[in-house]
Amino acid sequence: MANVSSDKYEDSGVTRRVLLAGPRSFCAGVERAIEIVERALESRGAPVYVRKQIVHNVTVVDDLAERGAVFVDELDEVPDDSTVVFSAHGVSPAVREEADRRGLDVIDGTCPLVAKVHAEARRFAARGDTVVLVGHAGHEEVEGTLGEAPESMVLVQTAEEARALTGADGRNVSYLTQTTLAVDETAEVVGALRERFPLLQEPPSDDICYATTNRQAALKAIVAESDLVLVVGSENSSNSVRLVEMARREDTRAELIDRAADIRPEWLQGVRTVGLTAGASAPPALVTEVVTWLEALGPVSVEEREITRENIHFDLPSAVRGDTRRPADGRPS
Repeated sequence: MANVSSDKYEDSGVTRRVLLAGPRSFCAGVERAIEIVERALESRGAPVYVRKQIVHNVTVVDDLAERGAVFVDELDEVPDDSTVVFSAHGVSPAVREEADRRGLDVIDGTCPLVAKVHAEARRFAARGDTVVLVGHAGHEEVEGTLGEAPESMVLVQTAEEARALTGADGRNVSYLTQTTLAVDETAEVVGALRERFPLLQEPPSDDICYATTNRQAALKAIVAESDLVLVVGSENSSNSVRLVEMARREDTRAELIDRAADIRPEWLQGVRTVGLTAGASAPPALVTEVVTWLEALGPVSVEEREITRENIHFDLPSAVRGDTRRPADGRPS
C-alpha cells in the first residue's frame, strides 16, 4: 500500500466521508466461476487450463495463476488430455465442438445468466427470427452468444446502429442483450429498435443480469452526493467500466482502479465525499483496502448505502461436485 502524507492537502484534518454503495463486488456468477477453478485445482491438481480470464479481474486471475491455473486465449494452447475450464463469459458451440473433438476434460464455468441468453438465441433463431444482439463488439460474452446462431444474428452497439439496421423482416425480429450493459443506455438502443421494428420481440425476462442492475442502482443512490467516485475493477470488466461511465454522465468525476495503489493522491484535493463501489468481478477485500488507504490520509467517516441485499446462489457444475454425470453434449439447456 502506498504511503501518502496528508500534509499535502489544504483539507488536512477535515473528516472525509466515504459512501459505500451496496451491493458491490462479487456476484453469484463470479463466486461460482472462481470456486470452479479452485475445486478443479484441488481435485485434479495443477495445471488446470482456463480459456480466457475466468472473470475479468486482474487480482483474481493473478491469485489463481499462482495456485496453478494457466490462462490461455484459445484451445490450441491446451495440451491433450488436460482439464480446461470455460470462463464465466461463455463460449460458442464451435469452441465446445473443438474441445469434444480433442477429448479435453471440460468444466463449464459459464454464468447461468449468460447460458440463459445463449438458450434464447438458439430458440429465437430456430423460430426464424433475425436476432439483434445489443452488446459490445469483441467482448467474450458477445462472441460466444453470436456463435450460437451466426447466420441469424446481428450485433448492434448504439441507437444509431439500431435505427440504420436493414435486411430484416420486421415481422420476425427479436433482441437480446449482453448481461453487463448500462441499463439506461441499453433502454435507448432498444427504444431505437422498437422505432425501427414496431413488432420487435423481447426476451421473456431482462438479459442484463441482476448484479449489473443492482450495482448501477446502488451507485445512482450515492453519486449526487459524491465529489469523486472510485470504482474498483479491471479495465476489461464491462460492468465496472459501465459504472465509471454512469457516474460521469451524472457530472461526477469517476476513476477506475484495480486496487488502492492505483489511486493518485491529487484526485482527492478538495474532495470531501468519496463514493466507493466495485464491479461484480472485484474481490470485496480490495474495497476494504481502498478504505484503509483513505484512512491513512486523515479522518474518515464511512457510511454504507445498501439499496438491496443479494441472496442469489448458483449450483456448481457436476464435474466439480463429485458427480461426473452431465448431458451428452455438455451444454446447458
